[in-house]
Amino acid sequence: MLTREEDVDAHALRRQGWTISAIARHLGRDRKTIRAYLNGEQVPGQRRQSPDAFVPYLEYCRQRLADDPHLWASTLFDEVTGLGYEGGYSTFTRALRRYQVRPHCEPCHAATGRNVAVIAHPPGEEIQFDWLELPDAPDGWGVGEHAHLLVGALAHSGRWRAVLAESEDFPHLVQALDQVVRKLGGTARRWRFDRMATVCYPSSGQVTASFAAVAKYYGVGVDICPPRRGNRKGVVEKANHSAAQRWWRTVPDALSVIQAQSGIDKLAVRMDDRRRVVAGIKMTVGELAACEPLLDIPVRPFPAELEVERTVSAQSLVSFDGNLYSVPPGLPGAQVRVLHRLGEDHLSIATAGRAVIARHRRAPRGAGQTVRDAGHVIALEREVLAAFSDRAPCKNKVRRPPSPAALAEAERLRGQQAAGDPAERVVIDLSHYAAVADRLRSVPSPKEENKE
Repeated sequence: MLTREEDVDAHALRRQGWTISAIARHLGRDRKTIRAYLNGEQVPGQRRQSPDAFVPYLEYCRQRLADDPHLWASTLFDEVTGLGYEGGYSTFTRALRRYQVRPHCEPCHAATGRNVAVIAHPPGEEIQFDWLELPDAPDGWGVGEHAHLLVGALAHSGRWRAVLAESEDFPHLVQALDQVVRKLGGTARRWRFDRMATVCYPSSGQVTASFAAVAKYYGVGVDICPPRRGNRKGVVEKANHSAAQRWWRTVPDALSVIQAQSGIDKLAVRMDDRRRVVAGIKMTVGELAACEPLLDIPVRPFPAELEVERTVSAQSLVSFDGNLYSVPPGLPGAQVRVLHRLGEDHLSIATAGRAVIARHRRAPRGAGQTVRDAGHVIALEREVLAAFSDRAPCKNKVRRPPSPAALAEAERLRGQQAAGDPAERVVIDLSHYAAVADRLRSVPSPKEENKE
């Protein structure tokens, strides 16, 4: 870039007849630079602006924020990065502000915060758990209006993991807890919950007997938050916020439960790259979590019995945890129950009256396997073959008038109708009227009776 003084000298020397090469040697600049300034392609004191890498993605960002004005910039950054954007996050957010992409929301700007306090958490001391109810679940999931996500966060480092569950009852809570601590690589010495009914009695905060057995099994203590004190477990609350805004807000309707679980796992791993400063040392959340002294967990989960209701398909199959299991034929559309004790390698399928009709080995969750019993396959094939016919279909362009038997039946019906007609049953006989008239002629009138 030429200074204003160099630009003035270059124009003066050019007017005096100097060549571009001579001017470049005199000023110690490149010939192409001198030529650009002499032709007016560049202005002194201003650097040439490189092409803005954000411009190709500007319309996409405008449309996404027009559809959802409260979409997080980090979530939008994840999307445009997947589309090929190569800039950094700070450059991306600066471009959002420069082009004024996000619509203004007056209620949000008028909202005010509240005072908070930072609670110290020693390494490996506490894991905070919380259910996150996600509204408007896809219809294909079969979980009703809300999906249920159990989030567990290490209070010291902030690393979190989450597991989708079908409901929030006790067996699903135990199953999700076990999966979360395994994803975290171990368990802290204490678990913290709010006053959920499956863990404690909400009125008193005392741990229930059933969950006390779970805590003893994993060798941890249980802490219950005071009532109406959500900030006491602020680490997991912030993880809930991230999961809701950066993942759930963008989940499409066509996504299956297994695919959605994969998406939340990827987000949780990506969040381990967040920067932290501890004692003046810069590190990531993942590096900080790797230094936490976590306890080992049992090889198998706590043996709670899981029970879910399913509908038998036309192929005599029952869906469970991303796999299909066979049942005896003749039950399409029937409601059955899948029974599975956590930690066991088998599951049972029972009727509504709890009569077991099938027992299978349990396939890995989300494996997409179809587990069939040989007896069920043979019975289903026999039933299908018994109902199969090799006869040719009936022809529909055939002349078949009514048969003699049909004509005779029609005549019989016509006779019954004739006999039942009231007009046919009325018979008029005039001889009765003639006899009555003869009797009336012989009877004297009232005047003649009075004379006598």
